[in-house]
Amino acid sequence: MNSKFYTKEQIIKTLENIDLLKSIEKGFVEYSRGNSVVPPVGELLFDHPPGDVHIKYGYIKNQDNYVVKIASGFSENDKVGLSSSHGVMVMFDSKTGYLKCVLHDEGYLTNVRTAVAGAICAKYLAPTNINNIGIVGTGIQARMQLEYLKMVTDCREVLVLGRNKEKISKYIEDMKYHGFNVNIVNNSKELCENSNLIVTTTNANESLIYKDDIKEGTHITAMGSDTPDKRELDSEILNIADALIVDSIPQCLERGETKSALDRNLIKKEDLIEIGEVIDSGKKLRKNNNEITVADLTGVAVQDIMITNAVYEQLIK
Repeated sequence: MNSKFYTKEQIIKTLENIDLLKSIEKGFVEYSRGNSVVPPVGELLFDHPPGDVHIKYGYIKNQDNYVVKIASGFSENDKVGLSSSHGVMVMFDSKTGYLKCVLHDEGYLTNVRTAVAGAICAKYLAPTNINNIGIVGTGIQARMQLEYLKMVTDCREVLVLGRNKEKISKYIEDMKYHGFNVNIVNNSKELCENSNLIVTTTNANESLIYKDDIKEGTHITAMGSDTPDKRELDSEILNIADALIVDSIPQCLERGETKSALDRNLIKKEDLIEIGEVIDSGKKLRKNNNEITVADLTGVAVQDIMITNAVYEQLIK
């Protein structure tokens, strides 16, 4: 069996021919139906400079491949002129264990599948009419979440909350190119009062958005906190949510916003609903436009498996 090696440039070209939303939705459904094998996340944490490396791996039953993904995030990489994220996807034959391909995507596919998951959450959970999209952060995901939200909403009005003025200016300029009109807000209150779809995209380990600022009819997708210590939301927000959606119940018991709220007895495990279940039902979870909904995304290997399979199919055509 000949193993293939593909570069980031080759990989990016394939994406325009893939229905990413459909592919990742299918992965979430298979996961929630119990049709996948996804062991706990492997993790390396670094202090100086701060960074984390995630090893996610698994397979979907009755598929021909298993996938091992290594992805890193080092937030101070811009100081040395490098992207903050890097990584590789490796695919093996699930019948023989032989290496099929290495996708040297440099972390790009992880960023794409994360952004697609944000769009999926908005599709099933956001209120019918979105007046403003609130974005917390100015990095790669702050950009990509918006780009992929285009697939599910016509809203192009954005409010951004960030710390660094230069990065905010660059963000506004970049997103204008993608057709978004971005304005700056200075705090959680301003952001929450004026947006009913909020996406948090940072690697913070403290509250950036507060319970008292959230208004009725808001959906929040929190996708930055993917380790046990990271957190972006005031945990009380999960307590007041009418629906609490996660990508993986086992994973969210161990990391992210959910773990933090569970540790403080603000929510119970029974409150959690997997996004795969929501997709599988085919119905919008939101009963009305006054409900507050929260999605906590920690990133699941089925997303990596589905996107790797789809890219590989295109590459060998």
